[in-house]
Amino acid sequence: MFERYQAIYLQLKGKNALEISEIIGRTERTVYKYMRAFREAGVTGLQMNYSTGAPERLTKEQQEQLKQTIVSSVPHEVGFMSKYSWTLYLMGEYIKREFGVAYSLRGISKMAHRLGLSYTKPTYTLAAADEAKQQVFTEATFPILKKLMDEEIAHLLFEDESMIRDYQALQHTWFLKGKQRVIPTTGKHRGVKLLAVLNYATGHILWKEDEQYDAATFLSFLQTVIEAYPQGKMVIVLDNARIHHAKLLQPFLESHHKRLELVFLPPYSPQLNLVEGLWKWLKSDVINNVFFHSVAEIRKKVAAFMMNIALDAPTIIDRLCLRLESDQITEQF
Repeated sequence: MFERYQAIYLQLKGKNALEISEIIGRTERTVYKYMRAFREAGVTGLQMNYSTGAPERLTKEQQEQLKQTIVSSVPHEVGFMSKYSWTLYLMGEYIKREFGVAYSLRGISKMAHRLGLSYTKPTYTLAAADEAKQQVFTEATFPILKKLMDEEIAHLLFEDESMIRDYQALQHTWFLKGKQRVIPTTGKHRGVKLLAVLNYATGHILWKEDEQYDAATFLSFLQTVIEAYPQGKMVIVLDNARIHHAKLLQPFLESHHKRLELVFLPPYSPQLNLVEGLWKWLKSDVINNVFFHSVAEIRKKVAAFMMNIALDAPTIIDRLCLRLESDQITEQF
């Protein structure tokens, strides 16, 4: 009944049938049926005078058991040998074995959606990551750094490095139905190495390309950063790469200790480094699904991308700098 009332409410607010169907998760035909019933008999026409479907064959407890089994276990762990991914067929076999009820694949699919399950691609996480340390950074360290901005810290920067190859990766794209886009490649691994710092407050990006990643390269980049921000104290948030802890850096860091401080992220926490979002943005827009015939061509495309986004600092801030606040942090201050 709520769904029917909602459909009519949305219609009265100016939504069309297609928009309503997308909001309430029903077909346009069903929405038109609700509209017609309301038009002919008002609210009374929306009343449900008959059963909306056959009774469920699994009890609520059985459905919850099925859901928790799929969420917390792989098929191998509940008796399906050498099976590590849930499919509709395996879910049906589990239901038949545990509850003695047979479902069609379509019926299982409908029930899975009702239970809040979806057929999705898993993602990776770094097993060595320390969640407790990550929580300390997101709930304490970072909020403190933000609070000190404009008081003790003039520039809060995030730093990272990335390798851009001549063929980086493939991603989904639109193409002719029944065809597959083919990207040529030589099979070689040529590319350019990039370093960048992102200013959390302004969205300004300072970047540099170099031949290699080593302590000398990083030291040179730090010197560039110091020159780019000649006034005020700066804090650079970065990961624990070996070049960031090299002894070669110590004299430089000591001589600039009043102006420059390095704050290291918890180990194996790339999602906390805002510059990681820059690399994903770059690869998605101009690198993925493209083959570059020369390193010079890669350099040209990277430079064009960096120059283009630099023209719109608010977009950089919205896309990169606010990510920690919206996805990671519950403010404590």
